[in-house]
Amino acid sequence: MRKLASIQEITSISPIPGADSIEVANVLGWHVVVKKGEFEPRERIVYVEVDSVLPEKPEYEFLRKYCYIDKNGFKGFRIRTAKLMGQVSQGIVFPLSVLPKQPIGTYYSEQDVTDLLGIVKYDPPTPATLSGLVKGNFPAFIPKTDETRIQAIPGILERHRGKECYATEKLDGSSMTAYLYGDQFGICSRNLELKESENNALWQVATRYDLKGAIEGMGGNLALQGEIIGPGVQGNKYKLKETQFRIYNIYDLEANRYIDYLRAVGMINGLDYDVPLLVPLIDYLTLDHSVDQIVELSRGKSQLADIRREGIVVRPVREATDPQLGRLSFKAINPDFLLKWGE
Repeated sequence: MRKLASIQEITSISPIPGADSIEVANVLGWHVVVKKGEFEPRERIVYVEVDSVLPEKPEYEFLRKYCYIDKNGFKGFRIRTAKLMGQVSQGIVFPLSVLPKQPIGTYYSEQDVTDLLGIVKYDPPTPATLSGLVKGNFPAFIPKTDETRIQAIPGILERHRGKECYATEKLDGSSMTAYLYGDQFGICSRNLELKESENNALWQVATRYDLKGAIEGMGGNLALQGEIIGPGVQGNKYKLKETQFRIYNIYDLEANRYIDYLRAVGMINGLDYDVPLLVPLIDYLTLDHSVDQIVELSRGKSQLADIRREGIVVRPVREATDPQLGRLSFKAINPDFLLKWGE
């Protein structure tokens, strides 16, 4: 589960060229702009990630211009990616005094204090064409996809140094899963299974691509996970004329494991479709990078349109696990994309 707010340590502080009143603090793999002299290296602090919405309280009033009201009526201050004096800043740092007063020793390093501070995750509104009629919760026999940003798990790069990986383009769309388990066929959004409907864009795509027939052609008992992009989805940044489903995972429901990348590519390419169904491949790489180098790889243009790509997702060519993360899979979001489109 993602820690939106946690107790961390400032690993180092660096000057910002030309800046007199601000500097950059490094927390995990994140760079955060702070007031000069407010924090010290090795100091324990509360780090709040981007995507967080802080409650409307006096101690956060300086964030008033970022006021936000979500679909459930929660009102608070949304933390976004920013750029100050040429320095990209992601997240916000608070002294430990922002925490409720408790006995000394109660708080510990890496503790998740999200709920304690009343912080919730930014939840963008779902377009009507994607919401659909709910059939039930997301199936328990299929893992949800929600990659962790590399800045939050920097140690993973050292633990898996030398591993052969591939990077695909992270598309700015909406999550979709199509599965066939026995004779049960279903379509899901990120968190819910949806009833079949002609008005729902996910079901429209499933019907147009005959995803049930596609899974049968691959042997059945599989889940296809990917991103739906096009008209009515995230502003259709790719300027597509019709919605597309781009696959990034195939999950074997009998073996309870993800299928290795090259085998998955072969299975998808074996389908008789005019439109490619895979997310774009950026490159293969041997994992010997720093966090900043991975973030730098996320920069660049999309392979689908003349726009900045949202980022990349990195996975091993052969499926692997990590003791901290579980399945080895992480993402890096393009800072240029965030600065243009917001977060």
